[in-house]
This record gives sequence, structure tokens and C-alpha cells, in this order.
Amino acid sequence: MTHVENELNSQPECWTRAADLAERHRGALPEPGERVAVVGCGTSYFMAQAVAALREGAGQGETDAFAASEFPSRRPYDRILALTRSGTTTEVLDVLRESHGRTRTTALTADPDTPVVSAADDLVVLDFADERSVVQTRFATTALTLLRAHLGLHTDAVVADARTALAADLPHGLTGRTQFAFLGRGWTVGLAHEAALKMREASLAWTESYPAMEYRHGPISVSGDTTATWMLGTAPDGLAEQVRATGASWIEGGLDPLAELVRVQRLAVAVAAARGLDPDRPRHLTRSVILAP
Repeated sequence: MTHVENELNSQPECWTRAADLAERHRGALPEPGERVAVVGCGTSYFMAQAVAALREGAGQGETDAFAASEFPSRRPYDRILALTRSGTTTEVLDVLRESHGRTRTTALTADPDTPVVSAADDLVVLDFADERSVVQTRFATTALTLLRAHLGLHTDAVVADARTALAADLPHGLTGRTQFAFLGRGWTVGLAHEAALKMREASLAWTESYPAMEYRHGPISVSGDTTATWMLGTAPDGLAEQVRATGASWIEGGLDPLAELVRVQRLAVAVAAARGLDPDRPRHLTRSVILAP
């Protein structure tokens, strides 16, 4: 079994631990009414998008998500929340250091023995969710679970759904598809982007991701009988029928969207295996992007 398989299979236990930690770290996490920016790179950026939508939707305050390299440093915020598994990603560290003394900063990381410790004002360490694989699975979803719990949006049912996602068979015939599209609405748009990234990283698959309502505004034109379109969350009325009319497979799971992401992680590993690829060794990727000064 690959590292990524072991790690994605451990997510229910990691989510339970993270939810239990949310209250302990309350003082380090955004408070209601704060204007917050959430930053990250790659997978962490997509988790930032999900967190931002969840927090605003919960009425907790204006929340923006940015790729760390695109953070608008002149825009005022009460707090910057940085997601970084490695604690070494150059763009994230740059944001934290440039904001020092002007904006309160919090970092969520898997490794406390890294430069992020001195760069952030507050630190939340999820070392039990660290990973050996380059491809992120459990750290990202565990960080999002902690933040959902902080917002009062996590329940035991989410963990139960994750166990179902690991135990149930994947939809039939998907490993033979050559094009995958992932769709979301609201906070699950970030999950859709992450689902597509997992497929690209692990299996070199042709993948796309969109807000669900945007899929009809052009992207559906390339759908056909080699396409699988996966909805994370509840689909807009009529979209499933339109997608099926193209010949594409339509997948709309009934699990919590974060658990649906676990199913996509499994699919990425399955497609990699079908193509003779090693998902632990994704092409051209490293665990952290560290740029030369």
C-alpha cells in the first residue's frame, strides 16, 4: 500500500482528533466579526477558499481567500490565517513576515520545527496529520475539519460519512474515463478545485473544476462519453440531465462534501494504478516549494 493510501485511510481518526482540538485553540483562531484573509498554496489555497466561504456563510465576518503569492499586502485585515503543511513554503512565509507587527497572524501547520514558528503570531500544530507523501490528503482535510468545528459546523455524521467513503465501492467504470470535471457550490467550489488537483497530481489525468452554475457556460461543450462529471454537494436543478445528455457519467454523492473528496482521493489512486503510475512519486512535484532568495 502506498503512503498516500495509508494517509487517506486515516482521515476519520484525524478528523475526530482535530474537532476535539478546536476549542483548545479558540484563542488562536479567527474571532466573530474579524475581517480575515486565509492564504495558502496549492491544496492549502483550495482549503482556504472553502474556509472563507464557510466563515462568511456562518455570519462570522468578511473572509477572503488568496493564493499566498497573490496576497494584496496593502489591504487591511484583522487577521491572516495561513495554511501550510510543511511550514516552509516560501510564499506563505513571505506573507507572514511582511505582515508582522501590522496584522495578527495564525498558522496551521503539521511541523512545528520549521520557520513558520517564528513567522506567525499564533500557531496551531496538527502533527498527527502530517504526511510522508507529496500529495496532500489528510493534512488538508484535517485542517478544514478543525476550522469547521471552530465555526460550529462539524458533526459526528461527517466522520461517519468519511468511513462510508472509504468502505463503499467507487462508481463503476470511472478508471477508464479520460476526462474528469469536478463541480461545487459555495464552500464546495474549493473542494472541487482540490479534487481536480488530486487527480492531476496522482494520476496525470485531464481534470477541470468549476462552480457548478458555470459549467453550462462553455465547459460542458467538451463533455462526452469519455467524461466523468462529479458534483460535490447539491447540484443545481437540471444540471445532471444536461450532463448525461452529453454522454458523460454523472456522479452526485449523498455524503458530506468533505467525505466526497475522500472518494475522489481514492479514485485518484485507482486511476494511477490503472495507468501504472506511483502516486507517491508525482511528476515534477516536491513536498514544499522553497524558492531561492
